[in-house]
Amino acid sequence: MQTLRYFNREALLKVDEAVKVSEELVNNHFKMSSGQWLKNRYDIKTAKDLAAHEHVNGPFAQVIKYEGRKKDMPLGSSSFSLYTICLQDGAILSNVEKKHLLLEPFLLYVLTHELVHVVRFSKFKHRYENKNEADVTLGEERKVHGLTHYILKSMSVPGLKQVFEFYKDWLLVPGSEVHGKKLDDPA
Repeated sequence: MQTLRYFNREALLKVDEAVKVSEELVNNHFKMSSGQWLKNRYDIKTAKDLAAHEHVNGPFAQVIKYEGRKKDMPLGSSSFSLYTICLQDGAILSNVEKKHLLLEPFLLYVLTHELVHVVRFSKFKHRYENKNEADVTLGEERKVHGLTHYILKSMSVPGLKQVFEFYKDWLLVPGSEVHGKKLDDPA
């Protein structure tokens, strides 16, 4: 069995900052009000807080959908979807080290990517299937990578260009449209 690696205190601070930035960017991109954003119920966990079934080999993160229910409300009508973004610390740290990437921009990309999934699932742009990230359709993954690139491309973050280079094979072909805009448009 593979030994689990966890983010240290310094890395957790970088995760926290990347969460704040990615939430704001995704919220702005989808033009959601604060009320709409809060309705997209989600949680973000790092490896030390994941249940055994939330750990996966391969992906840097995955989204798992749970059914939540208000306390003391036994009826199904009170249930809601709760998405958990499960960061895979070891996979992220190993990749950053192996590919000589900076942790901050890599986390920003991964978290933005996963939040785009959450928004698309919650807005029914893509149906959530009880599968891990590796099982999501190739077309959907390409759309989400395209949206992630589009959301982040105007950011001036050291090391982000190298992260884009790492993910270049996941982008839709140039000229493809995401939200009515061509991926290679400067706007």
